Amino acid sequence: MLAFLWAEDQNGLIGQNGHLPWSLPNDLANFKHETIHEVVVMGRKTYDSLPARPLPSRQNVVITRQSELAVADGVLVMHNKAELLEYEQVNPMKKIFIIGGADIFAMFADDVDYLYVTKIAASFEGDIYMPKLAMDQFELISQTPGVLDERNRYTHTFEIYQRITK
Repeated sequence: MLAFLWAEDQNGLIGQNGHLPWSLPNDLANFKHETIHEVVVMGRKTYDSLPARPLPSRQNVVITRQSELAVADGVLVMHNKAELLEYEQVNPMKKIFIIGGADIFAMFADDVDYLYVTKIAASFEGDIYMPKLAMDQFELISQTPGVLDERNRYTHTFEIYQRITK
């Protein structure tokens, strides 16, 4: 099962200079809850942006065009879409979460089964936007409002969509 997991502002912004343009601890906790003991797939720039590499208690996969990429022990390096789709077939019981960046999301837009998105009702400055998805091919199956407090100041919802046609 392939799933996208990301957070976006009200304009579809997902990043600024390789980082999140907001602080929202609820979103980070949700990310950990959904991906723990699962597979996380990312591009090389997203991998490089992680404060600690690899993400613990997850199988980390990096998709890159670089033939030689230095990564931590246990991190899988793949070089194209076909490699990940083959990995998915060999590991059918695992959730495979694609976590960025925009090029990796675009690469798998026709293959993704689920969308896990944190929607933030605010606007931020940044330079990376989520690629447009054919949302008419998905149905909303879960929507949970995020809790607001002194650390989580932006209204947000956690939404899950399932593909209805493929």
